[in-house]
Amino acid sequence: MTKPEMTGQLAAMKEYFDRSTRALEEADSTFAPKEGMFTVANQVAHAAQTVDWFIAGAFAEGGFSMDFENMDKEVRSVSSLAAAKAWMDKACAAGMSAVEAHSESDWSASLAPGPIMGGMPRFAIFGALTDHTAHHRGALTVYARLLGKVPPMPYMDM
Repeated sequence: MTKPEMTGQLAAMKEYFDRSTRALEEADSTFAPKEGMFTVANQVAHAAQTVDWFIAGAFAEGGFSMDFENMDKEVRSVSSLAAAKAWMDKACAAGMSAVEAHSESDWSASLAPGPIMGGMPRFAIFGALTDHTAHHRGALTVYARLLGKVPPMPYMDM
């Protein structure tokens, strides 16, 4: 995969995520459909955290962090949609910088062995990021509808 393909995939992922969540407002930050579920802010924070997690794990000697308990605590501490969106902006910008900071041959090298994508080429994280983010933006469109809002179609106006 070329650098323009990687950055293009990351940019499209971010654009679709932003469009899908456009109907949500700061006042919706703490909404969750049921006690114990992620709030709106938590969903966005989790998607942002996962961008950081994939980028860091792609080049970490030991592979991806498996400290899901602490990652969950970090996400659940976010109570502002604006803060979560700022995290997503920062994570995606860092992802773009990471693409540029490494050669295409670096991105074609194998991920560290392990239970998450072990041995696959590093660039495979971009497909995984797209899938993961689509899952959470889908959940967020359901949240928006439960709040009486109509989320925009993510693939229009490209």
